[in-house]
Amino acid sequence: MFDALMSDEDRQLRDEVRRFVAESVPRELVRDMDAEKIHYPRSYVEDLGKQNLLGLRFPTQWGGRGLPWTSEIIALEEIGVLGGSLACLFSLPSIVGEAISRFGSDAQRERYLKPMLAGNKTCAEALTEPRGGSDFFGATCEAKREGDHYLLKGQKRFVVGAEGADFFLVYARTSDDADPHKRISVLLVDRAEGVEVKHVYGLMGTRGGGAGRLLFRGATVPVENRIGEEGDGAAIFNRMMIPERMTSAAGSLGTARAALEVATRYSTKRKAFGKTINRFQAVSFRVADSIAQLDAARALVYAAARSVDADQDARRIVSEAKKVATEGGWEIINHAMQIMGGIGYTNVYPVERLLRDARLSMIWTGTSEIMNLLIQHEYYRELMGEKATKRDVEADALHGDDGEEKIYE
Repeated sequence: MFDALMSDEDRQLRDEVRRFVAESVPRELVRDMDAEKIHYPRSYVEDLGKQNLLGLRFPTQWGGRGLPWTSEIIALEEIGVLGGSLACLFSLPSIVGEAISRFGSDAQRERYLKPMLAGNKTCAEALTEPRGGSDFFGATCEAKREGDHYLLKGQKRFVVGAEGADFFLVYARTSDDADPHKRISVLLVDRAEGVEVKHVYGLMGTRGGGAGRLLFRGATVPVENRIGEEGDGAAIFNRMMIPERMTSAAGSLGTARAALEVATRYSTKRKAFGKTINRFQAVSFRVADSIAQLDAARALVYAAARSVDADQDARRIVSEAKKVATEGGWEIINHAMQIMGGIGYTNVYPVERLLRDARLSMIWTGTSEIMNLLIQHEYYRELMGEKATKRDVEADALHGDDGEEKIYE
């Protein structure tokens, strides 16, 4: 059904990525990552780079393919069948690359973006801090300028690629006196500049991506590694939420689809009371609900991608896509496990792993609650125009909450 929305080039890309998933990703890699025998699959990122599959949206000048968002989500759904970790590592060059491509200098693109898209340099984003998640302007990680460099001090946590990435996109406070929206700047920090991995997390799911906590004890960062001007962190963060949430949404489609396909095939073979269980409505109706939910989520994600490609104000629909796809993915995988019964709860099939992976999707890159906050805020603003000021909306719906929505004034 979705093929009707695809161009010939999109279908070719989908088939290309499917071949990569089937032929270039060893099943042992997925199992070993989940068993935490592998903490960072560098060879997987390198193979993606060799196939020119990283950062598909970026200009060919820097190693991308110059494709639209609609193409990237098609590719990401196919990668998503592998689970959360490998989908995230596929997405990181798109996320980090957004800041470098859109706001960085040619020198930064040459030094970081180009080798990253070739798979020769690996990246990570350092945003969240121990004191808070969505409270962007509460960042305490500090970068103090001294001549031609910054001294970076503080901590970041939940950094996918903390163990394994060659460089980090770091949000840090560069001023305490400026307007709150101009206090944060963005730095490209090489691991060798003084980045310490303080802790690698043991995760319920989405394992093997080297997620950990970073510590900066006066790391030295050249001023030339600052993206944009001092205080541009809010504007960069605002834009970065598009690739973060679009990639989370698209990857969730693939994860949900994989679980649903496993459960549906199983239902045609497993027998109970003398017939295969797919002949019972208790099972077949769960499949029907799941496929309708998956198709609806896919359509919304595709519409969000079209909106971003058209350079529209896509804040609301991107938030909707992230919420609907991740929550729907979680529900679909739960249905898959219920269809399979006890065997679905074991590691004989990948459904239990996909379920563990899917739980994180409703937390990272903005929780479902943050998505609700943004959706309602944008709707009030669109419906009431100038009357729907930020203050009015917060007073009625947020009770003065001081979170991420500040950037949307």
